[in-house]
Amino acid sequence: MRRVLLLNVTYEPLTTVGLKRAVCLVLCDKAEIVHEDVTGQVMHSARFSLTTPSVIRLRRYVRLPHRNRVPLTRAALMRRDNYRCVYCGRHGETIDHVIPRSRGGQHTWENTVAACQMCNHRKADRLLSELGWTLPVAPAVPRGAHWRLIGTYHDGDPQWDVYLGTSSAA
Repeated sequence: MRRVLLLNVTYEPLTTVGLKRAVCLVLCDKAEIVHEDVTGQVMHSARFSLTTPSVIRLRRYVRLPHRNRVPLTRAALMRRDNYRCVYCGRHGETIDHVIPRSRGGQHTWENTVAACQMCNHRKADRLLSELGWTLPVAPAVPRGAHWRLIGTYHDGDPQWDVYLGTSSAA
């Protein structure tokens, strides 16, 4: 399903919403279209024609509670590691604890990585030093405004980059 970036009235990214929800917000005059979809697709109804939005902005300010730390979720972890196994580079579909929980490792950003099933199974409950493995990059807490959009899907739309502070290659 097509996602649309939702901005606060201050142009701060809030989240992404489905296309249907975005159109409802625009038609109910709760939001305005900031950027239209690059394909230029137009949606038609009996009374309206509307260009498919890519980025919309709320007309009223929404106050959000300040989060000091990004919550650790499976979706966020996979996004951080680009859906790649940190050990071999294949598609990562499982979560691995660098220091296994059975050996006192914590379930934190600094101790979890994405891994393919084969590497996760081979590593089991051993330490990297016991296997002679190394991590190319130390796992860390993600930073930046776009990480508050945890659970959202960035579809690579270049119009979002201005608001998320990312590049479409990332």
